[in-house]
Amino acid sequence: MLGLKLPTDPRWVNLAEMSLEEILTDHAYCEQKAATSCISLIQQYPDKKELVDQVSPVVTEEWGHFRMVLKELEKRDLNLGFQRKDEYVNGLLSFQKKGGSREDRLIERLLICALIEARSCERFRLLSEQLKEEELRDFYYKFMVAEAGHYKMFIELARQYGGREKVDQRWQEYLNYEAELLKSMKIRGDRMH
Repeated sequence: MLGLKLPTDPRWVNLAEMSLEEILTDHAYCEQKAATSCISLIQQYPDKKELVDQVSPVVTEEWGHFRMVLKELEKRDLNLGFQRKDEYVNGLLSFQKKGGSREDRLIERLLICALIEARSCERFRLLSEQLKEEELRDFYYKFMVAEAGHYKMFIELARQYGGREKVDQRWQEYLNYEAELLKSMKIRGDRMH
């Protein structure tokens, strides 16, 4: 369903499990940034009614996810660390086409959001299947389901505003780029991406 060209390295889950405080911290900030990104889309495209209608509930959901991760940290007597530079997202942003029409810029943003959600979904699936602790597997299963829905929403909005053929072609370009980006990045258990 996700169409990702390169699966996550199987060692990632083991590294993440050894760095639980760091992975939960990074996850919390990913949820916070997702909420902020949705707010930004609404602010920049208030005239796109379908976008506003579909994205506005995601703001609340993503902020709720942030709070869920904070509770998980607290329950484990772990601390929320400092936010770190997100090399993965910055890499995706560097592939984004600059300029073009307002709609072109919207499509690029929606596709980046879709790709981040797709990769998050894939990683949450791995955590939900492979972590040793059952409670954490259940915790991440819920996130996997949510991210799959967000991925689908962003792709469908992009197709609605940009046309299926054009968007699907650009999506394949993003998928190919993302695979190369991941190959160039060090496997880190303290990052969601």
